[in-house]
Amino acid sequence: MLKIKEAVIVEGRYDKIKLSGIIDAPIIETNGFRIFKDREKQSLIRQIAKTRGILVFTDSDGAGFVIRNFLKGAVSEGQIKHCYIPQIEGKEKRKPQKSKEGLLGVEGVTDEVIINAIKKSGAVIIGKDAPVQSKITKADLYSLGLTGTENSSKLRLALLKKLGMPSYLSTNALLTALNCLYSFEELKSLIGEFYTNS
Repeated sequence: MLKIKEAVIVEGRYDKIKLSGIIDAPIIETNGFRIFKDREKQSLIRQIAKTRGILVFTDSDGAGFVIRNFLKGAVSEGQIKHCYIPQIEGKEKRKPQKSKEGLLGVEGVTDEVIINAIKKSGAVIIGKDAPVQSKITKADLYSLGLTGTENSSKLRLALLKKLGMPSYLSTNALLTALNCLYSFEELKSLIGEFYTNS
C-alpha cells in the first residue's frame, strides 16, 4: 500500500473504493458536479489543503477536467497537486455500457496505472520508516460522546458547525475529515469547549 501525505480528492464513491485498496491517505469525494454548489465541502477541502495539501485524482474525461479546474481555482496553488490517469478506452465492469467518451475512469484502470500516476504527480510518498500518527477512531468518537449517546447527533452537528464542515457528513466521512485536520487531543479539547460553554 502506498502511503502519501496529501489528502486525495476523487469524483465519487467507486473511485474512493478503488483507491482505498491501493493508497493509505484520506480520500474525499466531490460527489461529481455537486462540488460546484456545495460551499461546505469547498470549505472543508480548502481547510485540508492548508493542513496537508490535496491531490486531485479525477477521471481523464471532460467532466473530470471540469471538476479539476474548479478545484484548481478554489485552492491556493502551493496546496494542490494533480494526478492524471492516461486516456484508456474501455468500460468499467459495473457499467452496462461505455461512458459518453468511451474512456475508463479512476475506478476502471489497473492498480499499476494508479501507482504510476501518483508517483508522477509529485505527491509526497511516505516511507515505511516514517512515524505512524495515531488516528482518531470510531471508539474515540464514542468516548467523546459524538456517537452512541442520546445527545450525539446534536453534539456532532454543533461540532461540524463550529469547524465549518458539511452538516451532512456521515460518521466515516467525519472521521476522514477530522484525521486530516486534528489530533485526538485537539478534538478532545474542542469537545471540552462545548461542555465548558454550556
